[in-house]
Amino acid sequence: MTDTTEPTALLTAIDLTARDARVRKRHRAELRFRGYGIFSIGVAVAALLWLFTSLAVGGAGAVYTTYIKIDVHLDQTVIDPDATGDAAVFAKASYQSLIRSGLRNHFPGVTGRRDQRALNGLVTLAAPYLLRDIVLDDPALIGTKTGIWILASDEADLIARGKGTKRSTKSRNDGQAAWIAELRSQDRVERRFNWQFFTGGDSREPELAGILVAMIGSVLSLLVCFAVAFPVGVLAAVYLQEFARRTWITTLFEVNINNLAAVPSIIFGLLGLYIFLNVLHLPRSAPLVGGLVLALMTLPTIIIASRAALQSVPESIRDGALAVGASRVQAIFHHVVPIALPGMMTGTILGMARALGETAPLLMIGMVAFIVDVPKSILDPATALPVQIFLWADSPERAFVDKTSAAILVLLGFMVLMNAGAVLIRNRFEVRL
Repeated sequence: MTDTTEPTALLTAIDLTARDARVRKRHRAELRFRGYGIFSIGVAVAALLWLFTSLAVGGAGAVYTTYIKIDVHLDQTVIDPDATGDAAVFAKASYQSLIRSGLRNHFPGVTGRRDQRALNGLVTLAAPYLLRDIVLDDPALIGTKTGIWILASDEADLIARGKGTKRSTKSRNDGQAAWIAELRSQDRVERRFNWQFFTGGDSREPELAGILVAMIGSVLSLLVCFAVAFPVGVLAAVYLQEFARRTWITTLFEVNINNLAAVPSIIFGLLGLYIFLNVLHLPRSAPLVGGLVLALMTLPTIIIASRAALQSVPESIRDGALAVGASRVQAIFHHVVPIALPGMMTGTILGMARALGETAPLLMIGMVAFIVDVPKSILDPATALPVQIFLWADSPERAFVDKTSAAILVLLGFMVLMNAGAVLIRNRFEVRL
């Protein structure tokens, strides 16, 4: 009889060696895959950190601005020559001449029209109005020489931060830099928090430009969008999911709704331009029109998310409601919809967060206008935060670059809050079945 023990043991050892090699190979492949994943996540995190860091560094120039202290002689012969004490007379005085005199007193050696224009360019063009408001608030200052903190111009602010300015000539830039250095040595230059950026409207002068009007316009547009898109989207989803018969017509509707979710946003802008402006003649640049256009764009997302939320509700909920005598409508709206509501709200908020960052459809309906006054209703002219960012990014003044970065951070903050709100709503109202 042939002894097969030794060959069998040898084959077993070979099989075990091959198996161990295969196992080690799979482990190495798994480690490589994990390494690729960690590397990809690291690249994404690094890109986000670089993005937010660059925006934060750039936006700091908009959040903080430069003020210059000037000793201004509030000459009564200029402000109130007849000593009337009338505020209307104070408002009509030539405060610009007072500011220019104060600047020349600080730098008496500045001569020549070009140098004097450069000297006057240290302060904002709105300095006379700011000085007028100070006098109107405290008329007792008339006739005194007072140190007034005046907002610096965008060029002076850039120079004070050591960035210079591209549009200035070299001689003008060097002259202003020397004057600012001298003022700083006298403690007459300060960096202050720029409340004007958060409380003012748009302006041709970068140092005066703010985002309040754009923020209110975005909020009003989103309110209109929510008031239209949420009820219509939820009701459409409930009908398609719970009541509509499965025919070729409903299938066609479902396919088109899914396709509309991928349509470029500018197409919705063209649709709104034709229907709301050319046919219905609604006011151009109004948040009402902007909200309606954003609602059209958001509806497919809300319908798809709402249908998914309804599908996640167990069929036993419907059967139980029907078993105790509820009608089909009562079973759906009293039992199914409340359970699916957190998912519906989450989809709605995510859709509105996407609408918040849209620019193209708002450009098509005219919300690109230069708006200074705060809109008081959805019918007043307004702009939106993404459109404001677009306008500032296209401006030639270098100081608008900082404004753009700060406005982008504000927009990202709004979107993060809306996404966080979606998560909180889901966690707060989600029903555990």
